[in-house]
Amino acid sequence: MRKNYLLALSSIVFIVIVVGSYVIVAQSPMTGTWTADARENKDGKIHVSFERRSEKGGHNQMGQSYDYSELQGLNPSQTQNGSVSFSLVREAGRIDCVGTFTDGKGAGTFTFTPNRSFVDAMRSRGFDFDKQTARGTNDVEERLFAATTLNVTTRLADDLLSANFGKLDIDDLFKAAIFKVDSQFMSEMKASGFPNLTMEDLVKARIFKIDAAWVRDVNSMGFAGNDFEQLVKFRIFKVTPEFLQSLKNEGFDKLDAEQVVKFRIFNIDTDFIRQAKAEDPNVTVEDLVQMKIGVRRRSHE
Repeated sequence: MRKNYLLALSSIVFIVIVVGSYVIVAQSPMTGTWTADARENKDGKIHVSFERRSEKGGHNQMGQSYDYSELQGLNPSQTQNGSVSFSLVREAGRIDCVGTFTDGKGAGTFTFTPNRSFVDAMRSRGFDFDKQTARGTNDVEERLFAATTLNVTTRLADDLLSANFGKLDIDDLFKAAIFKVDSQFMSEMKASGFPNLTMEDLVKARIFKIDAAWVRDVNSMGFAGNDFEQLVKFRIFKVTPEFLQSLKNEGFDKLDAEQVVKFRIFNIDTDFIRQAKAEDPNVTVEDLVQMKIGVRRRSHE
């Protein structure tokens, strides 16, 4: 009987501990592989990627550049040759790595230890890591692992909440960490004339380098930035304040955003404008576009 009891205990693959109304499942540690490249990092950082394969054959990979000060136990001299053991320790958990480096390139394995107290701290701020996200993810350990690699912290959560930007969820936390969105940036964009931007809009602003100073420059040219998507188009098509000024100098000072973008799409520059206006002082934007694509011929052709 005692032997059978011990065998039954040894066959248990996880332990369920009930604490209050929460159930914590202590499973085998999350493990995976890491690779790193310390070469050609002019900013003195090292790029590290973490990869974990799932039982179904898929894999998740996350990588970014880290300061050496973030990787406990690793310094630049160790990335040339030899065995290494280092850790990325963050509020959401810690990733312990072992492996080797050869001429600046490293590889090895890692073990992730999540910090459950981080989940409780985030829940108290309205971010429930135990709740399924908008993307359908409900693996708490996976989210804690991502939070560790990206350095999602309670300080970041508090900072974002202080901006009073409306309801935010866990996905917003990750976006803010990846694209460096903070309360200062949120407040500056609000003050520039966009009080109702979403986190997706703020991410676009970071991607396309739209900030409050740039919005003010565009506004000063007479193109009020009351349509955020138009500003995104300005960035995509490289519409600069200098370009807007050049159009004003040629007499096109009452254009809407779509008309401005057409100048870029059809590569209509000041020389082309001057040649067209020499033939027709009242030439319009549509006339210029038709001339450029060959639908309307100039008088000398």
